Amino acid sequence: MDKNKIKLIAMDLDGTLSQHKQFLPDRNKKALKILDEKYLLVMMGAGQVMRVFNQMEQFPIDIVGNYGLQFGRYNHKSKNIDIERDLSFPVDKVKIEEKVWALREKYGYTDFKGDNVEFHPSGCITFPLLGTKAELKDKLAFDPDRIKRRAIYDDVCSYFSDYNVFVGGSSSFDFAPRPYDKYYALDLYCKEKGVSHKQVVFVGDDYGLGGNDSSVYNSDFNFLTIDDFMDFPKVVKDLL
Repeated sequence: MDKNKIKLIAMDLDGTLSQHKQFLPDRNKKALKILDEKYLLVMMGAGQVMRVFNQMEQFPIDIVGNYGLQFGRYNHKSKNIDIERDLSFPVDKVKIEEKVWALREKYGYTDFKGDNVEFHPSGCITFPLLGTKAELKDKLAFDPDRIKRRAIYDDVCSYFSDYNVFVGGSSSFDFAPRPYDKYYALDLYCKEKGVSHKQVVFVGDDYGLGGNDSSVYNSDFNFLTIDDFMDFPKVVKDLL
């Protein structure tokens, strides 16, 4: 990466700038403000735009949500986010339920709490291995190193070939309708801004097999890996 050519910094949120669904620590917010004075910034989220915006305590930044299905542009006049894209794809719920149940039977995940599948308004889907009503402590203890889910990841992808599949949260798989993922969304944003891939650096923590940052990590974009969100200022120090 030639830092002198960088114009745009794209970032993940949970695990990169903050703990899961927590506000930004002061040290990361300070680093982000310095970066904001020198570069274009965009947040590349897996969740909805307004959830990301509120978690960042209304930091002035453009936000891509739902892997590109949603986009919010920061309005400096209103100090709010204007939602400019909010796509929704139809889902064959019966067929999805059948496929998820087939995977449960194949791998022994037939004992679960709550619903078999979680359907999101965007058309994204969550396959919660422990069910939608599982206890938080059980979810956190289930697969902290992601070994269980990565062992069946390729098979889940084969069942859901119309979707990009991610090892999500602590005990689930997330599906986004193709071609939506963070690479596709970031490429769209770059085209709008007239920025080449070599002028971009992405900062993310979820870059392993099935990670929702992996599509960018395995591409021609510059990528800075981070494994502890408290290290964010150190990871981006050459850009500050």
